[in-house]
Amino acid sequence: MLAPQRQQAILERVRRSGGVRVADLVRELGVSDMTIRRDLEALAERGLLEKVHGGATINGPGSTEEPGFAAKSMRQQPEKDAIARRAATLVRPGTAVALSAGTTTWTLAHHLVDVPDLTVITNSIPVADVFHRSPRADRTVVLTGGVRTPSDALVGPVAVAAIRRLHVDTLFLGVHGMSTRAGFTTPNLLESETDRELVASAHRLVVPADHTKWGTVGISTIAELSEADVVISDANLPEEARAELAERAGELIIAEETK
Repeated sequence: MLAPQRQQAILERVRRSGGVRVADLVRELGVSDMTIRRDLEALAERGLLEKVHGGATINGPGSTEEPGFAAKSMRQQPEKDAIARRAATLVRPGTAVALSAGTTTWTLAHHLVDVPDLTVITNSIPVADVFHRSPRADRTVVLTGGVRTPSDALVGPVAVAAIRRLHVDTLFLGVHGMSTRAGFTTPNLLESETDRELVASAHRLVVPADHTKWGTVGISTIAELSEADVVISDANLPEEARAELAERAGELIIAEETK
C-alpha cells in the first residue's frame, strides 16, 4: 500500500470512530510503528487530524474553519471522482458553465477538458489551471479576479462585479456543508457573497457534494436546498439526507464508484 492510500485509510478510520491508536493502526495496516507516526504527522501538518499521545483524533469543523485546498483534496477521493464523472454527463458541447471553487469542482474540471466548444467561468485558481494545462482552441475560460482564500477561491467585490453581468447555462457549486436548516453553506463570508452571485447568474444549479458535507454548517448560507435543480452525492449519503434532498431539491442523483 502506497503512503497516500495508507493515509487515506487512516483518515477514514478516524472519521468512523473519532480517534485511532497507533498500536491498532500498526496491526490493521501491517506496517511499523514509525511508519504510522510519520503518516499521522503528515496528516496533522495538513490540518486533517490532531495528534494526541498514542494516536490521533479529528475535530469537527467549526462554522468559520476553512481547510486549505491541499488538505481538502485528500478527502473522499473515490467519492469525488464518481460524483465528478456523473456531473460531467450533464454538460453539453457549445454551452457556458460556471465552476465555483472546491476540490469536487476541481475534479469535475478534469472530466470536462475534452468537451468541445465550452465556455467556462470560474473563481477557482486550481480549476482554471486544469483547463490551462489542457488547452483547446474552441474553449474560453474566464477567471474572475478577487481576493484569494485558503481554498484558492477568488472572492470579494472584484469577483462579484465580474460575475454580475454574466449568464451561464449551468453552475456547478462546490459547498462546505449542507443541511436542512442552513442549506448550502461556506465558512467564508466573502466567498458566500461571490457564490450567491454565481447562483444568480445560472439557469441551472447543480451541487456536487459528497456524503461528509451533510450536517456540516458553515457560517454563511449560499442557497437553500430548494434552490438546487440537481444534487449529486455518493452511495454513503445517509437515508435521512436522501429523503430531505429528494423532497427539497429538484433531483437527487447518487453516483456509483467505478470498479
